Amino acid sequence: MALQQIALFAFDEEPVVKKPEPKAVAIEKPAPDKIKVKGDNKKATRGRVSLKEKESGADLIEIPEDAVLFEKKYYAIGIVANMFKVNQSLLRYWENEFDILKPRKNGKGDRLFRPEDIKNLKLIYHLLRERKYTLEGAKDFLKQNKRADEKFALIESLKKLKGFLHELKADL
Repeated sequence: MALQQIALFAFDEEPVVKKPEPKAVAIEKPAPDKIKVKGDNKKATRGRVSLKEKESGADLIEIPEDAVLFEKKYYAIGIVANMFKVNQSLLRYWENEFDILKPRKNGKGDRLFRPEDIKNLKLIYHLLRERKYTLEGAKDFLKQNKRADEKFALIESLKKLKGFLHELKADL
């Protein structure tokens, strides 16, 4: 409610109420690409990512090579989250769910990931995001396959070889 100014006089007249002048308000029109046209069958996603976009994003994780990765002893949780392009809370959740993740904590309680932890995270990320395992399925896979990390290393080397062969084919 807008403030009103009231002027009172010592006379026997009615008090005069002054109303403020109305201000002009600019009305924004929606952009032409935001207007829904009849027959437009695009479904609103409300912030969700499609499976195709998720699959294309799986290749975009930025984990350095082993030689570069093992140069530092510890990585902060923010840096690791940026490597995998996930939230820090997801890494904390995975730490609670999977026994193979044991990051160190400093005096303040900050999590510090060793390069071995990052390798384990890469395996967990591969199982959950690329191979679409459920949490329970990924846990069972890790329990049943004690040499799962060796198999994963073999898969990664084959992916690198495949990428090299694709580059070689493109150059021909």
